[in-house]
Amino acid sequence: MHPNPLFRSEDRTLLEALIDEVGFGMVFLTTPDGPRVAHTPLLSTGDGAVQFHLARGNGITRWLDGATALVAVNGPDGYVSPRWYGDRATVPTWDYVALELEGRVRRMDADGLEGLLHALILRHEGRLEGEPWSAAETPPDMWRKLLGGILGFELEVLAWRPTLKLSQNKPPADRNAIAAGLAQSGSPALAQLIRTLAR
Repeated sequence: MHPNPLFRSEDRTLLEALIDEVGFGMVFLTTPDGPRVAHTPLLSTGDGAVQFHLARGNGITRWLDGATALVAVNGPDGYVSPRWYGDRATVPTWDYVALELEGRVRRMDADGLEGLLHALILRHEGRLEGEPWSAAETPPDMWRKLLGGILGFELEVLAWRPTLKLSQNKPPADRNAIAAGLAQSGSPALAQLIRTLAR
């Protein structure tokens, strides 16, 4: 989390929306084998927890149940050029949106894992155009075999640490120029966040 309080938010709805929109993150854990990170789809339960699944053979899975772990979700980010400021006598920076979630992890039972998978499929298939794919299209034997290769986990969030670094420390004219520059240079999502959140 960035140390500047200007870049923090207590807006839980916004933070839940970030998890939902991004839908993917990293799970970090210090294990007896050393520090480990796993990349995984995420699903917010809406009541203070996030769920995820990992390959059974992933080096982090045997240490997760009962541990305190960190989940990181990265939103849009982009380079901010001093050419976009009213006064160019400064240095470049980077604007970004990120969320760290710290909490206790528990392993889900088979029913919980299956429920997580169906919820992820429904959410992501619903975002695509055309006829959605259904898990029922997978032969039952194949589904059971693939399900046996993964483990489901739920992290009960004890600490939310967001960073929304959106040039809030700059005057409105500079923020408008930064948003325009980011939009033109291929970061329209970050530009939109600056326009809507950094007031």
